[in-house]
Amino acid sequence: MSNYDIVVIGAGPGGYVTAIRAAQLGFKTAIVEREHVGGICLNWGCIPTKALLRSAEIHHYASRAKDYGLVLEGSVSVDISAVVKRSRGISAQLNGGVAYLMKKNQVDVIWGEAKLDKPGQVTISATTKSPMQPQNPIPKGVHGPGIYRAKHIIIATGARPRVIPGIEPDGERIWTYFHAMMPKEIPKSLIIMGSGAIGIEFASFYRTMGAEVTVVELLPQILPVEDAEIAAMARKLFEKQGIKFLTGAKVTTIEKDTKSVNAQIELSDGKKETLSAERLLSAVGVAGNIEGIGLEALGVKTDRGSIVTDGYGRTNVAGIYAIGDVAGPPMLAHKAEHEGVICIETIKGLNTHPVEKNKIPGCTYCHPQIASVGLTEAAAKSAGHAIKIGRFPFQANGKAIALGEPDGMIKTVFDEKTGQLLGAHMVGAEVTELIQGYVVAMQLETTEEDLIHTVFPHPTLSEMMHESVLDAYGRVLHM
Repeated sequence: MSNYDIVVIGAGPGGYVTAIRAAQLGFKTAIVEREHVGGICLNWGCIPTKALLRSAEIHHYASRAKDYGLVLEGSVSVDISAVVKRSRGISAQLNGGVAYLMKKNQVDVIWGEAKLDKPGQVTISATTKSPMQPQNPIPKGVHGPGIYRAKHIIIATGARPRVIPGIEPDGERIWTYFHAMMPKEIPKSLIIMGSGAIGIEFASFYRTMGAEVTVVELLPQILPVEDAEIAAMARKLFEKQGIKFLTGAKVTTIEKDTKSVNAQIELSDGKKETLSAERLLSAVGVAGNIEGIGLEALGVKTDRGSIVTDGYGRTNVAGIYAIGDVAGPPMLAHKAEHEGVICIETIKGLNTHPVEKNKIPGCTYCHPQIASVGLTEAAAKSAGHAIKIGRFPFQANGKAIALGEPDGMIKTVFDEKTGQLLGAHMVGAEVTELIQGYVVAMQLETTEEDLIHTVFPHPTLSEMMHESVLDAYGRVLHM
């Protein structure tokens, strides 16, 4: 039996960042992982999907070379095995980097599956639940199965793709995002269930790579968490690329054979139709990994598949904490990391503040990109704010035109009385990098006056951020 101050269960972004911060604060720390350090984000989510999307982006520009005065001999073809190999190689490289960080910070890595016996004690058994294996050898000094004690146990077990009964993935005709990241070939046609970030990113990737893509969304708006105006513009731009959408629709049943999937679709008006494609990707969200770790026996409170916490990571059972996806939405790596730091610093007794979820940015890395932070226009009105709205189109920005990316818009939402920035919403080139400017502004409680008098460099895409603020107050200069 080994004793620690902190045991973290799960080595995804939230877990390993928490372990590093714990070690920095002087805690004797161990982290438990059953598959691979870096978790879903590094190995099967954020990082490898961005590598795939980068290949799609290069394909997009290469196919439009003549628009930039360049001549490419012959057509651009896709070697999907090479695209996937690059993606997996990047994940493996970063996987090794996280293992190095554990060693550097003297965090013991315990390989196996964890189960809470009681507060302060966890039993680790050999990994049996997942067919996925670690991409790199287990670092030297790793501990194995056994009983471990710690005054504080932090659950960071993440989430997995949600499975719809009757539409269970088989890895052949029906995919989750795991399968979609490692295709043996680009399907000629693809049905995607769900138009959240995962569904839209894969729709963008596969359409750019040549597949016929149809997205089926249960709600009337694609990208349901985004501002309605931004989502509507994004839909038009996606449809211009050839992506088809069925909104207010759901897949009721499917039939599959060795060559195709037939999906029965029920539309909002009650009518039904059948879609046929080579593959179907289920991207209807994720579910927290709360099963099999002893929560029920200890009386840890859960709600709709997530562990309930108090904003500092504390559960209703003393000495047991939860962070990241398993602690509920928004299920984002950067939220998990921030929650982990707050949790461990609270344990240390430092002055901390709960995560303000309305200040957590969301990014979708499709083409064009989508990014947002804070309240949408509709949410701001529902919250009782009298608001001012600013908008600025990409087609009025010199840098966007020079890049050959004139499609998009930046939208800002302000409180009319106080000038508080309530929200910012973007669609267009590189907006996932731009959004942080507004995130910092919101964190610093910046008003419209501060932003109006901030100097933005020229020529840049960021100038549109300034112009959107100016537009909200009737002072726009370049439109």
